[in-house]
Parts: sequence; C-alpha cells; structure tokens
Amino acid sequence: MVKESLTRALFFTAGTVCLLIGVIGVFIPILPTTPFLLLSAACFLRSSKRMYNWLFSNRFFGEYLMNYREGRGLSLGAKLFTLALLWLTISYSALYIIDFWVVQALLFIIAIAVSAHIILLPTLRKPKHPFV
Repeated sequence: MVKESLTRALFFTAGTVCLLIGVIGVFIPILPTTPFLLLSAACFLRSSKRMYNWLFSNRFFGEYLMNYREGRGLSLGAKLFTLALLWLTISYSALYIIDFWVVQALLFIIAIAVSAHIILLPTLRKPKHPFV
C-alpha cells in the first residue's frame, strides 16, 4: 500500500514537472511542448485520473493534445504560427545574442529539425459540413 502511494506520488510529481516544462516550451521554441505534455498525460494516467481528464479538457491545449494523440495533426494556422515563432526566436538568438558560431549552427540545425517535424505532421482539416 505504501509502495503504491509512493509510486503514485512520484508519477504525479513527474507529471506536474513535465506539464510545467511543456507550458514553458510554448514560449521557448527550443524546448518542445508536445512531448512534455504527452509525458505529463502518461504520468497523470498512472497517478491522477482527475489531472489526466483536466489536461485533455483544458481550454488551452486539451484539443491540441487530443488531435495529436489521435493522429489528426495540427491546423494549418497552428503550424504557420509555430514555424514563424520558431524561426523568429531562433534567428534573433543566433544572430544577435549568441557569438559562438558552433552554437549558432546548432540552433539552426535544431530549427530545421523541428520545422521538418512540424511540416510532416498531418494538417488538421475542419469538416466542410458541421454534422460530418
């Protein structure tokens, strides 16, 4: 019983930490949001059904997570916004903040890899008819 409670507490703590990192990742393009939110969901599934349900019903990223989990992808607008924010922040950081060329190159390589991942995700299309 104690072991089960400790395991649930550890999963809950890990889920909370992953959720915080995922939320921070919304604002810092180098930090991936989706994997941390999905990891948070997996931890909450093993520790707190209430937090798991909250995560998927959250108005900010609930629908996003469900679409991603179910393989429907991202909307075109979300892809464009993500790519624009990614390239603006990476370019600014690499060109104006970082002076070491190896780190600059690494930032652009990361940006290319993240861009490829986003572009290769399915594009979520809204149904043409509301009852379809």
